[in-house]
Amino acid sequence: MTDVIHNPRVPARLVILSLAALWACYFMVATLRGAFMGFDFAWPIISRRLTICILSMLVMVAVWPLLQLLDRKSNAVRLAVVLIGALPLSLLLSIINETIFSDIEMAQAFGSEEDAAAIKAGKVRISRDEAGNILVDLPKMPPVPPSPDASGNPEEAPVVEDDGSAITIHTGKVWGKDYGRWVAIADNAFGRYFLVLAWVALYFALAKAEEARAAERRESEYRRAAEAAELRSLRYQVNPHFLFNTLNSLSALVMTGRKEDAEHMIQTLSTFYRRTLSGDPTSDLRLVDEIELQKLYFAIEAVRFPNRLLTQIDIDPAAIDAMVPGMILQPLVENSVKYAVAATQRPVTVSIKARREGGQLVITVGDDGPGAERSKAEGCGIGLANVRDRLKARFGAAGTLKFGKRPEGGFETELRMPLDLGRV
Repeated sequence: MTDVIHNPRVPARLVILSLAALWACYFMVATLRGAFMGFDFAWPIISRRLTICILSMLVMVAVWPLLQLLDRKSNAVRLAVVLIGALPLSLLLSIINETIFSDIEMAQAFGSEEDAAAIKAGKVRISRDEAGNILVDLPKMPPVPPSPDASGNPEEAPVVEDDGSAITIHTGKVWGKDYGRWVAIADNAFGRYFLVLAWVALYFALAKAEEARAAERRESEYRRAAEAAELRSLRYQVNPHFLFNTLNSLSALVMTGRKEDAEHMIQTLSTFYRRTLSGDPTSDLRLVDEIELQKLYFAIEAVRFPNRLLTQIDIDPAAIDAMVPGMILQPLVENSVKYAVAATQRPVTVSIKARREGGQLVITVGDDGPGAERSKAEGCGIGLANVRDRLKARFGAAGTLKFGKRPEGGFETELRMPLDLGRV
């Protein structure tokens, strides 16, 4: 298994896309809200809002690695850390918002309708100096005397310095900072707080989805490994069964003094095993290669039954390159030799036919021998069960096996499996 499967992570691309979608939605909602409230689609506001969204997204991307540390924590720990950690993050986002919109907010706060028109026309300029004082460039205005408060004393007003062309308003200070500015930041941070929580919830939902997909991949890997082990076990059942029958034939040749035939069988047997053992026992073969293996087996058995074993092979050209499990026909051909050819003294024809039926490959192995009921015969049922189990393990319900006596005499087995020409 790979580390990706053991430690699933939300892909960086998905994290960035989620943040981009979040702030794009915020941008559209805020812009539409401004339009409903009567604000024009002014480029200075739109551009600042777009800048805020981009900077906020980058800040939250920088926080993403910290969230990854919580992937393996309990839900209670996640909740506690997120509820507390979202506070400074939302405050930082609010400060970014206030800093970028500060000049426009001052213009809205200190200008009347006439002043707003003047500001828009460029006749009045409002700014803030390093000390936090508001600098307003206005036409000269007559001085306004302070109004008395409830006790009759003049109300304390901000100190105004006038140099003839501009005035400086010395604003009140709270803890060395602009009280009104920090109230606005705190109010904006409240909204940003829940925006951060919403994205964190989305992130953890994506993390859970990645864990679910990783679990599915692990299950799929385990299933494939189990299927491969089953196929390998079933495939290896064929080799000793085939070797046992072949050694019996070789022993009979030696005992009857047919040394040259025995030597020829040994050479053919060597070629057969060299081909069957060289590849992966769980891999598929082209049908034409499977037929070549069975021809080698026929050559081995022809040494024993030179006058009684006849073969007939009929393969549809449209199916010759189809993929089939390796050695899938071997038990069926062996059964025909053992229970048809060896059981009678007359010539017996063993046939292999393959055809294409739509999306299926149909293979039949038959003979015109005595037609014994092989599913109940000793040893024969093992071969049929092996083929059935291999088809089921490889193709599931799509692989089927049928067998029985033929009406014209003999025995026939039919295999059906999905037609696979993809690896040709």
